[in-house]
Amino acid sequence: MTQLQPATGLGAGQTARRGAVDPRSGPHPGPRPRSRPTAGRVLAWTVMVALLVVTMFPFYWMLRTALSSNSALYSESTSLLPAAPSWGGFERVLGLQPTDEAIAQGGSGADLDFWRYLGNSVVVATGITVFQVFFSAMAAYAFSRLRWRGRNVVFGAFLLSLMVPLIFTLLPNFLLVRQLGLVDTLLGIMLPSLFMAPFAIFFLRQFFLNVPVEVEEAALVDGASKVRVFFNLIIPMTAAPIATIAILTYITAWNDYFWPLMVSYTDESRVLTVALGSFRAQTPSTGPDWAGLMAATLIAALPMIVLFACFARRIVNSIGFSGIK
Repeated sequence: MTQLQPATGLGAGQTARRGAVDPRSGPHPGPRPRSRPTAGRVLAWTVMVALLVVTMFPFYWMLRTALSSNSALYSESTSLLPAAPSWGGFERVLGLQPTDEAIAQGGSGADLDFWRYLGNSVVVATGITVFQVFFSAMAAYAFSRLRWRGRNVVFGAFLLSLMVPLIFTLLPNFLLVRQLGLVDTLLGIMLPSLFMAPFAIFFLRQFFLNVPVEVEEAALVDGASKVRVFFNLIIPMTAAPIATIAILTYITAWNDYFWPLMVSYTDESRVLTVALGSFRAQTPSTGPDWAGLMAATLIAALPMIVLFACFARRIVNSIGFSGIK
């Protein structure tokens, strides 16, 4: 019987290489087939698009009105496009249009110091944000880390104050500001919101509680004081939520209307939100200057829209994260 001899030489090597299985030569899956959209997904997208249109339509209508002329707004009131497109509304708001031309286009012709109003709003919103976030962070640290008698009772009182409508505090705050002689001043506008806010304290306290106690104890063992631990350890570790509450505070201070309306009487202390009402009140007897009013409103809202659009994800994530603590 003939015995088979093992193959040797080049042929054997080629045979072995042919018989070997390359792990990379397995069957490659083709492109994943697209799943057909289900009825539920189509319905969800339809609802989302409808909500988006409903939400964005007021902003579009404000832009459309600002780019229209007052005379054409009444004759083409249902048009979705700007009626007789014109930059006149923005020119009147920014003080770039002569008085005669402004009156001819349906404006009031009043000399409105828009840039002063804008500067007052920036000063008030910035001052409130800086001081309120600073003092709220210190209060939140005291409620989350320091041990003192009555801590939980005081914190509960802060939480209960969240249920009090802000309109109930307008009159007491006004009496206090008047006794201090701060009526019709920027400091009088800032004073009620300057130090701390219950929501900011609650918001930051939830994040301070998440900072490991061992890290703080190690710093104290090394000789650091509570003040140094707060500024050099707690603040850097919670920079993201502090930035979030700062953005929310700035937007709230920028949009505040009732309190600045009560305490500001002249252009020296009038903020932009109150000035918009004055802009409408100074319109001619023929009708409101809708183009100018919407242009002023758009300019006033644009900084907050841009600010929220840039930090919307961080704000939403931080608020949701604080809620599950």
